[in-house]
Amino acid sequence: MEIVIKLSQFLLSLSLLIVLHELGHFIPAKLFKTRVEKFYLFFDVKFSLLKKKIGETEYGIGWLPLGGYVKIAGMIDESMDKEQMALPPQPWEFRSKPAWQRLIIMLGGVTVNFILAIIIYIGMAFVYGNTYIANSELKDGVWVSSPVGEELGFKTGDKIIAVDGKKVEKFNDVPYSVNFAKEVTVGRNGAEQAIKLPVDVLDKVMKDEKRYLDLRIPFIVGGLDEASPNKNNLEKGDVLLSIDGKKMRYADEVLTFNKANPGKTFDAVVFRNEKEQNVKLTLTNEGKLGVMHGGVKIDNLEKLGYYNISRETFSFAESFPAGIQRSKDELGRYITQLKAIVNPDTGAYKGVGGFYAIFNVFPSVWSWEYFWGITAFLSIMLGVMNLLPIPALDGGHVMFLLFEIITRRKPSEKFMERAQVAGFFILIALVLFANGNDIYKALTR
Repeated sequence: MEIVIKLSQFLLSLSLLIVLHELGHFIPAKLFKTRVEKFYLFFDVKFSLLKKKIGETEYGIGWLPLGGYVKIAGMIDESMDKEQMALPPQPWEFRSKPAWQRLIIMLGGVTVNFILAIIIYIGMAFVYGNTYIANSELKDGVWVSSPVGEELGFKTGDKIIAVDGKKVEKFNDVPYSVNFAKEVTVGRNGAEQAIKLPVDVLDKVMKDEKRYLDLRIPFIVGGLDEASPNKNNLEKGDVLLSIDGKKMRYADEVLTFNKANPGKTFDAVVFRNEKEQNVKLTLTNEGKLGVMHGGVKIDNLEKLGYYNISRETFSFAESFPAGIQRSKDELGRYITQLKAIVNPDTGAYKGVGGFYAIFNVFPSVWSWEYFWGITAFLSIMLGVMNLLPIPALDGGHVMFLLFEIITRRKPSEKFMERAQVAGFFILIALVLFANGNDIYKALTR
């Protein structure tokens, strides 16, 4: 059932983005009286799943879910319709329109992508507001929950003060911003300390495949192994408060204590059914309780007295600047990611993923808040990627149109055909690389 939910969200988001992007080309083409021969969701290689011709345009759904397209008459695109291009130009064709009109048609798709992201973020600000934990709430610092964090120089209990000299207001921003930082200032033992991060920090993080800077949370029993020595003493949902008279506020303290005391039995106190209860705990020879550490919802952390949760609400008018600001922030984040990817020293290119990676971003339970947040970010990604100056993409067409407008010289159709073929091969290489990364990670995991 989980895979059905993830797949449903993935296909709905992808379909919405493709249709609206192509609509961004379709509408200005129609406004400028340019003939649109096809409007397709997904690619109709050899055959279509559904199709219907209305007026001069054939609308349909293809069987290959790698994108979508509009086929505009008189335009050198992925269809490579050389027969049509060999005929004399017609007034309704793309090639017969002024350069400024062709530029607007080509920019229509990415414009819709960016506008869509802004609209979604405005709606999310109004409906959901903004919930976060202020960085100042982490009085006892962060939990370095992975060996890669220790390798980078962090220690559990560090307070993240600044990232590349900028003060961090929200803890939600810490894990991401540190991954792209050169220097992090932490508070440790009452003094500030600068941690210099290597250029390949992303490569190290991706190999570990875990977050390494987390909230310090209580140790909550998420489940018990059949062979657990504590299966008769602990219950799912128990919150461990103390062991051997020592207060255990955080899960990392429990793990450290257990590792230092393998094979021993201790008196302990757990919080169960809204009250404290005394239990006996026995550690295995490996220093484990034989339980799964359960997660905890943000609201429950507040109820348990760990952190105060900041909640921002926005009126309808206030949601507009809030949504626009979030759009700018997310765009900046994605551009930062792209810069890291094109720098081979960072190793970020190893984390580039294809359709399976996007599929895995969606949660296994249906959440409209997560769905719209992911869709908005994917819309920004689609807009930026389509602006890249690769001939087969919108950005490639825009590049040649700007050249034409500035120089008043139109590239020849033969040149455009060759450029389109070259761009197509570049795109195929990128698609194969991204999806090949998915396969490689699946096989080596």
